[in-house]
Amino acid sequence: MSQTQAYVLDGSLNEVPAGVAGELYLGGINLARGYLKRAGLTAERFIAAANGSRLYRTGDLVRWNNEGQLEYLGRIDHQVKVRGFRIELGEIEAGLQGQPEVREAVVVANEGPAGTRLVAYVSGNAGQVIDTAALKQKLGEALPDYMVPSVIVELEALPLNANGKVDRKALPVPAITSDKPYEAPQGPIAETIAAIWAEVLQMEKVGIHDNFFDLGGHSLLLVRVHRLLEDRLRTPVALVQLFKYPTVGSLAQWMERGAAEPAASSPTAGDDRALRQRAALLQRRKSAERVN
Repeated sequence: MSQTQAYVLDGSLNEVPAGVAGELYLGGINLARGYLKRAGLTAERFIAAANGSRLYRTGDLVRWNNEGQLEYLGRIDHQVKVRGFRIELGEIEAGLQGQPEVREAVVVANEGPAGTRLVAYVSGNAGQVIDTAALKQKLGEALPDYMVPSVIVELEALPLNANGKVDRKALPVPAITSDKPYEAPQGPIAETIAAIWAEVLQMEKVGIHDNFFDLGGHSLLLVRVHRLLEDRLRTPVALVQLFKYPTVGSLAQWMERGAAEPAASSPTAGDDRALRQRAALLQRRKSAERVN
Protein backbone atom coordinates (compact mmCIF):
# COMPACT_ATOMS: atom_id res chain seq x y z
CA MET A 1 0.00 0.00 0.00
CA SER A 2 1.50 3.33 -1.05
CA GLN A 3 2.52 5.90 1.56
CA THR A 4 2.16 3.31 4.32
CA GLN A 5 5.16 2.14 6.31
CA ALA A 6 5.50 -1.22 8.05
CA TYR A 7 7.70 -1.73 11.09
CA VAL A 8 8.51 -4.90 13.01
CA LEU A 9 9.20 -3.92 16.63
CA ASP A 10 9.99 -5.67 19.89
CA GLY A 11 8.35 -5.02 23.26
CA SER A 12 10.50 -1.89 23.75
CA LEU A 13 9.46 -0.51 20.34
CA ASN A 14 12.88 -1.16 18.82
CA GLU A 15 13.14 -2.50 15.28
CA VAL A 16 14.22 -6.14 15.12
CA PRO A 17 16.56 -7.59 12.47
CA ALA A 18 15.42 -9.83 9.62
CA GLY A 19 14.43 -13.30 10.76
CA VAL A 20 13.46 -12.19 14.27
CA ALA A 21 9.80 -12.19 15.24
CA GLY A 22 8.14 -8.98 16.40
CA GLU A 23 4.85 -7.13 16.32
CA LEU A 24 3.75 -5.39 13.12
CA TYR A 25 3.21 -1.64 13.38
CA LEU A 26 1.84 0.52 10.55
CA GLY A 27 2.39 4.21 9.92
CA GLY A 28 1.83 6.80 7.20
CA ILE A 29 -0.79 9.25 5.99
CA ASN A 30 -3.35 6.46 5.55
CA LEU A 31 -3.48 5.89 9.30
CA ALA A 32 -6.86 6.59 10.89
CA ARG A 33 -7.22 8.97 13.82
CA GLY A 34 -8.55 6.20 16.02
CA TYR A 35 -11.60 4.10 16.83
CA LEU A 36 -14.92 5.90 16.78
CA LYS A 37 -16.13 6.60 20.35
CA ARG A 38 -13.64 4.08 21.78
CA ALA A 39 -11.00 6.21 23.46
CA GLY A 40 -9.56 3.36 25.50
CA LEU A 41 -8.97 1.13 22.49
CA THR A 42 -7.56 4.06 20.53
CA ALA A 43 -5.02 4.78 23.27
CA GLU A 44 -4.06 1.11 23.35
CA ARG A 45 -3.63 0.64 19.61
CA PHE A 46 -2.38 4.03 18.39
CA ILE A 47 0.95 5.06 19.84
CA ALA A 48 3.41 7.93 19.41
CA ALA A 49 6.73 7.03 17.80
CA ALA A 50 10.07 8.55 18.78
CA ASN A 51 10.07 10.79 15.68
CA GLY A 52 6.70 12.30 16.58
CA SER A 53 4.65 10.24 14.12
CA ARG A 54 1.83 7.88 15.06
CA LEU A 55 1.87 4.13 14.65
CA TYR A 56 -0.86 1.52 14.75
CA ARG A 57 -0.33 -1.73 16.66
CA THR A 58 -1.80 -4.52 14.55
CA GLY A 59 -1.37 -7.32 17.08
CA ASP A 60 0.15 -9.48 14.33
CA LEU A 61 3.33 -11.43 14.93
CA VAL A 62 5.57 -11.22 11.84
CA ARG A 63 9.17 -11.24 10.69
CA TRP A 64 11.10 -9.99 7.68
CA ASN A 65 12.52 -12.72 5.46
CA ASN A 66 15.74 -12.48 3.46
CA GLU A 67 13.81 -11.19 0.43
CA GLY A 68 12.42 -8.20 2.32
CA GLN A 69 8.95 -9.71 2.61
CA LEU A 70 6.84 -9.99 5.74
CA GLU A 71 6.00 -13.48 7.00
CA TYR A 72 2.90 -13.78 9.16
CA LEU A 73 3.47 -15.97 12.22
CA GLY A 74 0.30 -15.53 14.24
CA ARG A 75 -1.32 -13.22 16.75
CA ILE A 76 0.35 -11.53 19.71
CA ASP A 77 -2.63 -12.56 21.84
CA HIS A 78 -1.28 -16.11 21.52
CA GLN A 79 1.70 -15.04 23.60
CA VAL A 80 2.15 -17.11 26.75
CA LYS A 81 4.49 -17.13 29.72
CA VAL A 82 6.15 -20.43 30.58
CA ARG A 83 8.63 -20.73 33.46
CA GLY A 84 9.27 -16.98 33.39
CA PHE A 85 9.81 -16.72 29.63
CA ARG A 86 7.41 -14.89 27.33
CA ILE A 87 6.87 -17.10 24.32
CA GLU A 88 5.26 -16.32 20.96
CA LEU A 89 3.42 -19.49 19.99
CA GLY A 90 3.36 -18.36 16.36
CA GLU A 91 7.16 -18.44 16.25
CA ILE A 92 7.15 -22.11 17.27
CA GLU A 93 4.38 -22.87 14.79
CA ALA A 94 6.42 -21.23 12.04
CA GLY A 95 9.39 -23.43 12.96
CA LEU A 96 7.23 -26.54 12.70
CA GLN A 97 5.63 -25.49 9.41
CA GLY A 98 9.09 -24.86 7.99
CA GLN A 99 9.78 -28.61 8.10
CA PRO A 100 9.07 -30.38 4.78
CA GLU A 101 7.01 -33.17 6.34
CA VAL A 102 4.64 -30.82 8.20
CA ARG A 103 1.53 -29.48 6.47
CA GLU A 104 0.02 -27.54 9.35
CA ALA A 105 0.82 -26.95 13.00
CA VAL A 106 -0.55 -25.27 16.09
CA VAL A 107 0.99 -24.90 19.54
CA VAL A 108 -0.88 -24.42 22.82
CA ALA A 109 0.11 -24.00 26.47
CA ASN A 110 -1.50 -26.59 28.74
CA GLU A 111 -1.71 -26.34 32.51
CA GLY A 112 -0.90 -29.55 34.36
CA PRO A 113 0.24 -30.85 37.75
CA ALA A 114 3.87 -30.18 36.75
CA GLY A 115 3.10 -26.62 35.59
CA THR A 116 2.57 -25.09 32.17
CA ARG A 117 3.85 -27.10 29.24
CA LEU A 118 3.90 -26.48 25.50
CA VAL A 119 2.09 -28.99 23.32
CA ALA A 120 2.35 -28.98 19.52
CA TYR A 121 -0.18 -30.53 17.15
CA VAL A 122 0.91 -31.28 13.60
CA SER A 123 -0.46 -32.94 10.49
CA GLY A 124 1.74 -34.29 7.75
CA ASN A 125 2.01 -33.69 4.04
CA ALA A 126 0.81 -36.46 1.78
CA GLY A 127 3.31 -39.30 1.65
CA GLN A 128 5.41 -37.86 4.48
CA VAL A 129 6.08 -39.62 7.77
CA ILE A 130 6.47 -37.44 10.86
CA ASP A 131 9.07 -38.57 13.37
CA THR A 132 8.08 -36.50 16.42
CA ALA A 133 11.37 -37.16 18.23
CA ALA A 134 13.38 -35.96 15.23
CA LEU A 135 11.03 -32.98 14.89
CA LYS A 136 11.71 -31.94 18.49
CA GLN A 137 15.43 -32.25 17.86
CA LYS A 138 15.21 -30.01 14.78
CA LEU A 139 13.27 -27.40 16.74
CA GLY A 140 15.87 -27.55 19.50
CA GLU A 141 18.57 -26.65 16.99
CA ALA A 142 16.69 -23.52 15.87
CA LEU A 143 14.86 -22.33 18.99
CA PRO A 144 15.74 -21.82 22.66
CA ASP A 145 15.10 -24.97 24.66
CA TYR A 146 12.24 -23.43 26.64
CA MET A 147 10.37 -22.96 23.33
CA VAL A 148 10.59 -26.63 22.33
CA PRO A 149 7.23 -28.33 23.03
CA SER A 150 7.23 -31.05 25.67
CA VAL A 151 4.93 -33.12 23.47
CA ILE A 152 4.26 -33.22 19.72
CA VAL A 153 0.97 -34.86 18.73
CA GLU A 154 0.40 -35.98 15.16
CA LEU A 155 -3.17 -35.67 13.84
CA GLU A 156 -4.62 -36.49 10.44
CA ALA A 157 -5.93 -32.91 10.30
CA LEU A 158 -6.27 -30.04 12.76
CA PRO A 159 -9.87 -29.43 13.94
CA LEU A 160 -11.46 -26.30 12.52
CA ASN A 161 -14.30 -24.12 13.80
CA ALA A 162 -17.15 -22.62 11.76
CA ASN A 163 -14.88 -19.74 10.68
CA GLY A 164 -12.29 -22.10 9.23
CA LYS A 165 -9.76 -21.38 11.99
CA VAL A 166 -8.10 -23.98 14.19
CA ASP A 167 -10.43 -24.91 17.04
CA ARG A 168 -7.98 -25.00 19.92
CA LYS A 169 -10.65 -26.18 22.36
CA ALA A 170 -11.21 -29.30 20.25
CA LEU A 171 -7.57 -30.40 20.35
CA PRO A 172 -7.09 -33.63 22.35
CA VAL A 173 -5.26 -33.38 25.65
CA PRO A 174 -2.19 -35.61 25.40
CA ALA A 175 -0.81 -37.80 28.14
CA ILE A 176 2.94 -37.72 28.58
CA THR A 177 4.33 -41.21 28.11
CA SER A 178 7.76 -42.55 27.36
CA ASP A 179 8.68 -43.45 23.79
CA LYS A 180 10.98 -46.20 25.09
CA PRO A 181 9.98 -49.72 26.18
CA TYR A 182 9.56 -49.80 29.95
CA GLU A 183 12.38 -51.41 31.88
CA ALA A 184 12.13 -51.34 35.65
CA PRO A 185 14.95 -49.63 37.57
CA GLN A 186 17.25 -51.98 39.47
CA GLY A 187 18.87 -51.14 42.78
CA PRO A 188 17.93 -48.74 45.58
CA ILE A 189 19.46 -45.65 43.96
CA ALA A 190 17.80 -46.14 40.57
CA GLU A 191 14.50 -47.01 42.23
CA THR A 192 14.65 -43.86 44.36
CA ILE A 193 15.46 -41.68 41.35
CA ALA A 194 12.60 -43.19 39.33
CA ALA A 195 10.16 -42.78 42.23
CA ILE A 196 11.09 -39.09 42.64
CA TRP A 197 10.72 -38.43 38.93
CA ALA A 198 7.31 -40.13 38.88
CA GLU A 199 6.24 -38.01 41.86
CA VAL A 200 7.42 -34.72 40.42
CA LEU A 201 6.19 -35.41 36.87
CA GLN A 202 2.88 -36.87 38.08
CA MET A 203 3.44 -40.16 36.26
CA GLU A 204 2.51 -43.69 37.24
CA LYS A 205 5.97 -45.11 36.61
CA VAL A 206 9.34 -44.17 35.13
CA GLY A 207 11.71 -46.61 33.46
CA ILE A 208 15.47 -46.82 33.72
CA HIS A 209 16.05 -45.51 30.17
CA ASP A 210 13.57 -42.62 30.38
CA ASN A 211 14.87 -39.09 29.87
CA PHE A 212 13.65 -36.52 32.39
CA PHE A 213 13.20 -33.79 29.78
CA ASP A 214 11.53 -36.03 27.22
CA LEU A 215 8.92 -36.86 29.88
CA GLY A 216 7.99 -33.19 30.13
CA GLY A 217 10.47 -32.18 32.82
CA HIS A 218 12.18 -28.82 32.79
CA SER A 219 14.88 -26.97 34.68
CA LEU A 220 12.67 -25.68 37.49
CA LEU A 221 11.25 -29.14 38.17
CA LEU A 222 14.79 -30.48 38.19
CA VAL A 223 15.60 -28.15 41.07
CA ARG A 224 12.80 -29.84 43.02
CA VAL A 225 14.14 -33.25 42.03
CA HIS A 226 17.57 -32.20 43.28
CA ARG A 227 16.22 -31.31 46.71
CA LEU A 228 14.28 -34.58 47.01
CA LEU A 229 17.29 -36.65 45.94
CA GLU A 230 19.56 -35.11 48.55
CA ASP A 231 16.88 -35.48 51.20
CA ARG A 232 16.03 -39.14 50.50
CA LEU A 233 19.45 -40.48 49.59
CA ARG A 234 21.26 -38.42 52.22
CA THR A 235 23.97 -37.73 49.65
CA PRO A 236 25.11 -34.34 48.29
CA VAL A 237 24.55 -34.12 44.55
CA ALA A 238 25.67 -31.22 42.37
CA LEU A 239 22.73 -29.86 40.38
CA VAL A 240 24.82 -29.80 37.21
CA GLN A 241 25.06 -33.60 37.30
CA LEU A 242 21.28 -33.89 36.96
CA PHE A 243 21.56 -31.96 33.72
CA LYS A 244 24.52 -34.01 32.59
CA TYR A 245 22.87 -37.38 33.27
CA PRO A 246 19.19 -36.92 32.32
CA THR A 247 18.17 -40.62 32.36
CA VAL A 248 17.48 -42.71 35.44
CA GLY A 249 20.14 -45.23 34.44
CA SER A 250 22.94 -42.78 33.70
CA LEU A 251 22.30 -40.75 36.86
CA ALA A 252 22.14 -43.86 39.04
CA GLN A 253 25.34 -45.19 37.48
CA TRP A 254 27.15 -41.91 38.16
CA MET A 255 25.93 -41.81 41.75
CA GLU A 256 26.96 -45.42 42.36
CA ARG A 257 30.45 -44.82 40.98
CA GLY A 258 30.87 -41.43 42.60
CA ALA A 259 31.69 -38.01 41.22
CA ALA A 260 35.33 -38.89 40.54
CA GLU A 261 34.46 -41.47 37.91
CA PRO A 262 32.21 -40.63 34.93
CA ALA A 263 29.38 -42.85 33.76
CA ALA A 264 30.34 -45.28 31.02
CA SER A 265 27.67 -44.19 28.57
CA SER A 266 28.76 -41.64 25.98
CA PRO A 267 26.97 -38.31 25.51
CA THR A 268 23.72 -38.52 23.57
CA ALA A 269 21.32 -36.08 21.96
CA GLY A 270 19.38 -36.23 25.23
CA ASP A 271 22.48 -35.17 27.14
CA ASP A 272 22.93 -32.20 24.79
CA ARG A 273 19.35 -31.20 25.37
CA ALA A 274 19.87 -31.42 29.11
CA LEU A 275 22.80 -29.02 28.87
CA ARG A 276 20.62 -26.60 26.94
CA GLN A 277 18.05 -26.89 29.73
CA ARG A 278 20.73 -25.82 32.21
CA ALA A 279 21.56 -22.84 30.01
CA ALA A 280 17.87 -21.94 29.94
CA LEU A 281 17.73 -22.03 33.74
CA LEU A 282 20.73 -19.71 33.98
CA GLN A 283 19.19 -17.38 31.40
CA ARG A 284 15.93 -17.34 33.34
CA ARG A 285 17.71 -16.41 36.54
CA LYS A 286 19.54 -13.54 34.84
CA SER A 287 16.42 -12.16 33.15
CA ALA A 288 13.80 -12.89 35.83
CA GLU A 289 13.61 -9.27 36.97
CA ARG A 290 13.30 -8.02 33.39
CA VAL A 291 10.52 -10.37 32.26
CA ASN A 292 8.51 -10.05 35.46
